[in-house]
Amino acid sequence: MSTLVPTLFAGLVDDASLLPPSFASLPDAVTKHGEHRKAWFADLLGPLLVPASVVGIDVPPAGLTVALIGDVAASAVPVAVEKLRSAGAAVCHIEVAVARRGEDPQPGLADLRTLAGRHDELIVYAEIPLSWGLLTALDTVAEARAAGLRVAPKFRVGGLAAELFPTPVELAAVVCACRDRELPFRLAAGLRHAIRHTDPETGFTHHGFLNVLAAALVASGGGEVAEVAEVLAATHPVPLVESVRVRRAERRPLFIGFGAANVVEPLTELVRLGLINGGYE
Repeated sequence: MSTLVPTLFAGLVDDASLLPPSFASLPDAVTKHGEHRKAWFADLLGPLLVPASVVGIDVPPAGLTVALIGDVAASAVPVAVEKLRSAGAAVCHIEVAVARRGEDPQPGLADLRTLAGRHDELIVYAEIPLSWGLLTALDTVAEARAAGLRVAPKFRVGGLAAELFPTPVELAAVVCACRDRELPFRLAAGLRHAIRHTDPETGFTHHGFLNVLAAALVASGGGEVAEVAEVLAATHPVPLVESVRVRRAERRPLFIGFGAANVVEPLTELVRLGLINGGYE
């Protein structure tokens, strides 16, 4: 691994340039992703996130590492996986929503267990709404992992309405619940910047991806919900940066990563904060 990207940040940022609200075409996204893979910051990157609906129209070229986003019927996800593999793409994991907000996630989790059993060589991430039934759903995921299935949770922490942004206490409870069940997790939506901030256009307060990383470090060390929430609520960068800086040579606990439409943006913030050293044009 390049010494320019510390171990703590390896694979933190998935390339979400094909997901809404981005309007990149598959050829453009593949070209840009290939350029990033050759850049000095390549170790920061996770896979290119490819919606299954796109695979129905076109497929990425051979040799590309991708993750499949299951934005189609569950029965069509295995078909998309096989199309990607037939084209020579390397599929590293699948992400599937198991329920809408307010719905019982258990039926969707049952379908996901079937999918994970069919593709036992892949990690399957269950996107679980941060609403009713969450803790029971995490118990179900933990039971599936104990049974040998490669499954883990994913959560959305933002969106087009204020209620889709969990409070620091709510998100801290989720992080600690995952810690208690030994569940690594992914996040999606809302993580636009490194530090917690309020968007001046929408008035929505977004979680910072550095806050989440620092909170995961606190939680993995045994921190309680209140301690983790305090880190998630922080808006001053200095304490966050210093708490993370001393852990840069370690592997990242709990927080697997998140997607960004432009992966250079989180990179730029990490460089400006002094957490990654390097240079780019």
